[in-house]
Formats: sequence, structure tokens, C-alpha cells
Amino acid sequence: MRSVIKCFSASALCLILFASCSSDKKKATTRDGKKVNFDTVALLKYDPKKEDKKIDEFMQHLHKKRFFNGNVLVAKKGKIIYQKSFGWANYLIRDSLKLGSKFELASVTKTMTGTAIMMLVEQGKLKLDQNVKEFFPNFPYDGITVKLLLTHRSGMMNYVYFTDDLYRKEHRDQRKGMTNIDVMNLIAQYKPSPFTKPDKHFHYNNSNYMVLGAIIEKVSGKSYAEFMKENIFDPAGMHHTAVYSKAVYEKIPVDVVGHDRGQWRYSVAQNFLDGPVGDKGVYSTVGDLFLFDRALRAGILLKKETQDSAYTAHNPLLRGHFSYGYGWRIFDGPNEKVVYHTGWWHGFRHIYLRDLKNDVTIVLLSNLANGSLLQLDDLFKITGMPIVRKNAYTGQGDAAED
Repeated sequence: MRSVIKCFSASALCLILFASCSSDKKKATTRDGKKVNFDTVALLKYDPKKEDKKIDEFMQHLHKKRFFNGNVLVAKKGKIIYQKSFGWANYLIRDSLKLGSKFELASVTKTMTGTAIMMLVEQGKLKLDQNVKEFFPNFPYDGITVKLLLTHRSGMMNYVYFTDDLYRKEHRDQRKGMTNIDVMNLIAQYKPSPFTKPDKHFHYNNSNYMVLGAIIEKVSGKSYAEFMKENIFDPAGMHHTAVYSKAVYEKIPVDVVGHDRGQWRYSVAQNFLDGPVGDKGVYSTVGDLFLFDRALRAGILLKKETQDSAYTAHNPLLRGHFSYGYGWRIFDGPNEKVVYHTGWWHGFRHIYLRDLKNDVTIVLLSNLANGSLLQLDDLFKITGMPIVRKNAYTGQGDAAED
């Protein structure tokens, strides 16, 4: 009898401990030290039978008539109302996309780099007004601060074009990826002419966030990949997200291939430019980007006041609505606030939108670079999000900037 009681007690204790552990997994701590519910399993629950029919009708049209090829997720008030895959992961082998397919996020990566920088600012390890030369004394440009990098006001040239030209002229090996430090050293050695003077005006280019990636590594003492995993991906439950660099991997370990020029025959081979990270280099899924949104909203990654500063327009408004914050493009309007980012790199083209007022999240990841993501007005109307497209507000332009 005693042995039965002992076994029962042990079993009961195990059940209690298991329940406790399971419960703990649904809890998270905010940057203010509060415990909050953050059940990533529950957040990702979705019943395809309850999909939003209007969104599906729109997406079927976008796929069949506008040739969208990729994955989509739409959520309202923290609940997924639509998600689906359309088309091929790799056209050459007719491999269908899956909802768990990882895409090179291209410039959507900048939202996470900006978050990492603001994390270090919160921790007192970094200041917005610090000069890049404090971290890299051989940096050849004066007057460039962390804030100017975040807001694309550094005036730097675009390292992508500079190094591409250099590699071609000097017949360098284009198969091996550069690291961020490799690029920083090339900039220090060749001192390419800047585009303009620091803080003169907004000039979007990848150099800003490549340098921020190098600063994250310098300040944290970790690789960009390690820092992002430990401080953003894991806390947010983004277990299908990683940083992949050609400087580390001979072949990036994902199945989704980018196709350029809107045509299947132009599959893009990765090269040395897929080495630097921070401006790009994060690979993720539509589901994990939704979790990133929820972790930010819950205050798990950054305090509210820090996020507010990141979502503030730090450049003059363009066409009355559009600007750039710290790693986020901004749409501002009366009782409207959307932070978003686009991406366009080596056959990938994306848009990631977060309506902060109405709590709507839209993620469209595509591996066939064409103009399909310029045709989203009806999707915005269906979800109640303002139309985030520049030429909808007079003048020329669109929402598909890199």
C-alpha cells in the first residue's frame, strides 16, 4: 500500500511540476519587469475552415492575375484570420511553398536590427548620439552617429554598389561572403566618397544598417546571429527564425529560392553580398513575424516609451503621411499609425505592416520579385488599415522601396 501511495505521490508531483512548467512557458517578463501571458502556441492557432473569405478572394486574385508567389498572414486583435501559401519555393524543382517556409527577409531585417540597437540603448550600453568612430576608429567619415544611421541620415554611400564594383574590378572571389568587418575595413581602406554630408537629408541605403550590425557585434561581444537569437528570436518565441550569412555558410540552409525580374527563369544565386547582415540576413516565416509583432506589443522586447521613439517620424513627412523612424517606415494620419517595412533583395520582395491603432498585422513574403505588392489597396480596405501606398496620396512613388 505504501509503495502505491509513494508511486501516486511521485506521479502527482510530476504532474504538478509538468503543469507548472507548461504554465511558465505561457508567461513572459516585460522590459518593465511585469509578468504577462505570452502563449505562442495559442497565438499561432488557426482554423483554415474559418478563413476570411474576402481576404481569400483577394489573395486568389493577386496570385492568379498579379502573379503573387509567396506566403501571407493577416491578423486582427492578436488573432490570425487568414494565412496561406501560394506557389513555388523553388520553381526549378517545382517544390511547393509551405507556411513554415523561411524567406530571406531582405530589408525587413532592419526592423529587428533597429530593435536590437534600441535594446542596447535601454541597457545603457549604447547612446544614440555616439559617433561611429568611438567603435571603429579607422572609420573614414566624421559626424556620423548611431541615430543618423538608424534614420538613414548618415549621408553614406551604399556599400552594395561600392563593393560590387570593387569585386568586379579586382576580380575577387564572389562565392565567399564578406563579413560586416570585412566591409568596414574596405570602407576604411578605400574611403569611398559619401553621398552627402551627415544629417543633410534622408537617404535610404543599406550601409546604415550594415554599420549598425557591426556596432551590435562590437558592443555585445557576440556575433549578430547570436545576439539576435538570444535577445529577440528566443524571447519572442521565433523558433523558425535565424541569421544566415554566406560568410558562415557555403550554402544558406533554406529551401526558398529568390526569383528576379518577375520571371521564373531568373533564380538568384547567392554571392559575397549575402555575407553582411543587419541590413538583411534574417530568415523567417510569416508566423514568426506575427510573433515579433506580438512580443513588441506585449513589451517583452522594448519598453513602451522606447518603442514610441522608434515609431516617431525622424524625417520630414513625405506626401503628408510617410516618414522613417528607428528601423521602421512610418505612416501617420489622423487617428492612424502604421509602422511597416518593405524588402527587396536577390529575388525576394516583401511587405510587413503593423497598424498600431487598429491592431492589424499584415505579412506578405514573396520569392518572385514583381509588382504584385503594389496592388494591395483592396486588402487594406478589407482589414480596415489605411492605404499604405505613396502614390495614393498625390505625386509619384509607391510603397515598394527596399
